[in-house]
Amino acid sequence: MGQKLVIVESPAKAKTIGKYLGKTYKVTASMGHVRDLPKSKLGVDIDNNYEPKYITIRGKGELLDKLKKEAKKSEKIYLATDPDREGEAISWHLANALKLDSEKKCRIEFNEITKNAVKNAIKTPRKIDMDLVNAQQARRILDRLVGYEISPILWRKVKWGLSAGRVQSVALKIICDREGEIKSFVPEEYWTVECELSKDNKKIDVQLNAYKNEKIQIRDEEQCNKIIKELKNKDFIINEIKKSTKKRRQPLPFTTSTLQQEAYKKLNFSTKKTMSLAQQLYEGIDVKSHGTVGLITYMRTDSVRISEEAKVAAKEYIKSNYGEEYVGENSKKVDNKGNKNIQDAHEAIRPTYVELNPEEIKESLKRDQYKLYKLIWERFLASQMAICIMNTVSIDIKNGDYGLKASGSTIKFDGFTRVYNSSDETSLKKLPEFKLNDKLETEDIEGVQHFTQPPARFTEATLVKILEENGIGRPSTYAPIISTLLDRKYIEREKKALITTELGIIINDIMCNYFKQIVDVEFTADMEKRLDSIEEGNDTWEKVVDEFFTPLKDDIDIAEKEIAKITIEDKVTDIKCDKCGRFMVIKHGRFGDFLACPGYPDCKNTKPIVKELDVECPKCGGKILVRKSKKGRTFYGCSNYPDCDFVSWFEPVNKKCPECGNYMTKRFNKTQGEYYKCSNDACGHKEPSKEE
Repeated sequence: MGQKLVIVESPAKAKTIGKYLGKTYKVTASMGHVRDLPKSKLGVDIDNNYEPKYITIRGKGELLDKLKKEAKKSEKIYLATDPDREGEAISWHLANALKLDSEKKCRIEFNEITKNAVKNAIKTPRKIDMDLVNAQQARRILDRLVGYEISPILWRKVKWGLSAGRVQSVALKIICDREGEIKSFVPEEYWTVECELSKDNKKIDVQLNAYKNEKIQIRDEEQCNKIIKELKNKDFIINEIKKSTKKRRQPLPFTTSTLQQEAYKKLNFSTKKTMSLAQQLYEGIDVKSHGTVGLITYMRTDSVRISEEAKVAAKEYIKSNYGEEYVGENSKKVDNKGNKNIQDAHEAIRPTYVELNPEEIKESLKRDQYKLYKLIWERFLASQMAICIMNTVSIDIKNGDYGLKASGSTIKFDGFTRVYNSSDETSLKKLPEFKLNDKLETEDIEGVQHFTQPPARFTEATLVKILEENGIGRPSTYAPIISTLLDRKYIEREKKALITTELGIIINDIMCNYFKQIVDVEFTADMEKRLDSIEEGNDTWEKVVDEFFTPLKDDIDIAEKEIAKITIEDKVTDIKCDKCGRFMVIKHGRFGDFLACPGYPDCKNTKPIVKELDVECPKCGGKILVRKSKKGRTFYGCSNYPDCDFVSWFEPVNKKCPECGNYMTKRFNKTQGEYYKCSNDACGHKEPSKEE
């Protein structure tokens, strides 16, 4: 028998699959795409029905020659690229480059890289699906037309190196619109009345919520004080006690979107980092005693479907490790949000082998790989477990015409929460036992002033959520969209929030004024549906591209004539150039912001931007500087480096630990908020960052 050639995208994937198939198979990697539109020009013949002009990607010539040699000496060729539109397009390009018969069944796909899945795929090859290819081709050409037709206008009118994108421009508009809502927001004052009541040393915190059985709204302090006075003159009586049980449903297993959101919330991973780690877990990890294993199913999916085989395996694992009562009934209906175009050939993201407990394989994984695998494993297992049952108590209290309420809950049966809790859960609260008509004593009554808050700025997680809800982009595009906006300096991160820059606002204004169709959320979502229609064979890619580009060409002509040259002034600092005395300005470079003399080219002086904390170095008394590691992680070091080697990942504060005398550091978590912790891990002393 002759050699059989299997071509995948990455060496890691090739290594894993090669171990499953044995010596008669040669498994090699194309390293992603081998052909694409040229970078130096449009590469789309607008006058010839938008015919694309593909070329071999620079640097891939030698690799392609090797693939051709392997193909010539192979009895069979299998194209095993990823199971999505882009993967189908890569296989099509490979088939063209290797001159494979278009009618030949050479395409194989699998949703998980396991021995069974790979071997079953080899047994059932199919022809390349041209509907899938054409859908991806339409997306690529649409994005190229927008990028290469509009971006040069931005270069000429604003600044070189800028870009517009069919999807990124909509995402930018969404962020800018939110910034506009925040700036125009007018806060409104309101008050709440909080009471601490007791009986027989049993205390309960309640809040005023009604007047004459209608919801009460307290607008100002005067009204609040009047209510408090009235409450103090009457008795607090238990009017009603409601006890019931509440069912909490299991979470659905992860899709790409929900994985990115939850990894951001729970692990503080960027969308880009999450997808990179998920790719590694999918393609294969060398696990001790198991060999190279693809640990999760394909990570670009919008389906929450789980295979019957995986459900059975999960059920057996749950029964063995937690008990029969923890096995879920699998009665929950899958909610695909009405989207008929869910790629249901894919499953949700799940572990390929549920028996590979994260703790048992932890030593085979890098720290962040372990964290993400644990998150995916726990979420999948929880999705197949029993519901959680809560005991809930609601106590209504009367005080004259006023009504007050307290609610509490405890767990009756933990169900899936034994394994997994969602990141936005509130803490449980047990209420003391009271009887109907009990009279409660007043411990404290307080009026609390509040102001309505503007809508929150987007984080990466909430932006991904809004993009998915509006049908903007697809699972594979969320991370690149955010990365592009950050790389172009259209937005920046402030702590976790995504904030528009001056440049981002300018670009958004241009796009909104001259390219309304491009930044229209409904239009972009409808275009995604049109791409789905091509995939289903109900539309032609040429027609979809033409209907999009024809009106856009007119907008491009108008923008070219009407947009005036815009100059963005560099931000001037109060730092003087130590060579010529001018005040230095902030410039944006490839590796971030830096200080530069505005006298260039006469004076070419530059300096890094260094943030200085008002904190003394615990070692030498020098100043603490905020620095960046090579990977972009913030750390804190002494200004006297290299004479002083002090360094900390956590921000030091001007306070010594009262227990051991070491310096304290500033920390933060969702439960405690901001607090101080001793830098000496053996001590571990903690205290609030502000006095109560």
